[in-house]
Amino acid sequence: MTDPEHTRLLVEVSTDYYLDGQSKVEIAKHRGISRFQVARLLTEARDAGVVRIEIAAPAHLDTGRARHLAERLGAQEVVLVPGTSDRDTTREVLARELARVMAARVRAGTTVGVSWSRTIEAAVRTLGTLPPCEVVQLVGALPVHGSGNSLELIQRFTSMEGVRTWPVWSPLLVGDPATARGMRQQPEIAAALDRADVLDLAVVSIGSWNATGSTVYPQVTDAERRAATEAGAVGECSGRLFDARGRAVVTPLDARVVGVTLDQLVRTPEVVAIGYGAEAAAGLRGAVLGGIATVLVMDDAAAVELEHLLASPPA
Repeated sequence: MTDPEHTRLLVEVSTDYYLDGQSKVEIAKHRGISRFQVARLLTEARDAGVVRIEIAAPAHLDTGRARHLAERLGAQEVVLVPGTSDRDTTREVLARELARVMAARVRAGTTVGVSWSRTIEAAVRTLGTLPPCEVVQLVGALPVHGSGNSLELIQRFTSMEGVRTWPVWSPLLVGDPATARGMRQQPEIAAALDRADVLDLAVVSIGSWNATGSTVYPQVTDAERRAATEAGAVGECSGRLFDARGRAVVTPLDARVVGVTLDQLVRTPEVVAIGYGAEAAAGLRGAVLGGIATVLVMDDAAAVELEHLLASPPA
């Protein structure tokens, strides 16, 4: 482009079209040329580099970004969903995607373990029917805002034709170790926890070990919180704690949990784990590093923080 006037025309026509939103007909009328000349000028502007078009897909639609994140983490798959400024809304969006991911993986004869969280509860409510399979309840619920109960969760599966359920009639966390031992020895609960040894698929939630990221954290004593934090806990899954590398953090809290163990999840061929918010990132990374999770479903905020974390090795 050696003609300054022609170059200026390319810039002005491109500005009219791409920035000011004028149509080709409007530009042609204003400049006294045909709309076909306008079209040629716009093509020339792109070819000459006067106009450069960049398409930036949102994180949840950017499959290349999700694949790259999965490769860097060592996960089988990463699924991204849009985040919102409202945690409850984000939870609902995440729940719908989790229901889709879960339904796509359950086949006839599958033994699937389902943990508890408010997001998993919401996902199960939106889940359609499943093929004939077995559903093992991995833990009970906790009495927190926005949650239902263990009965509602497992009965949703019981109502599906051909689905056999293995219930855990207990809260996730009980008052003392003796009560927990007694609950784990109850025939139905013992059968469900034994069945967790032979899962094909598990669906769990990953929380960060702090007051807002874990439903368990506010339920325990200050001494239990300190012991877990000092032992390196960054994440929580079904009441079980782990560090930045996914290694189990065993504290007295473990003795009060009625539910699946991290070892059982590690032995499960495929574990879909959900997490959202920047604070969940360390736990999500630890879950993959420790073999607790193979597939992650997360929001934009968790993905951005994970990308930052992956720039440096875990402690």
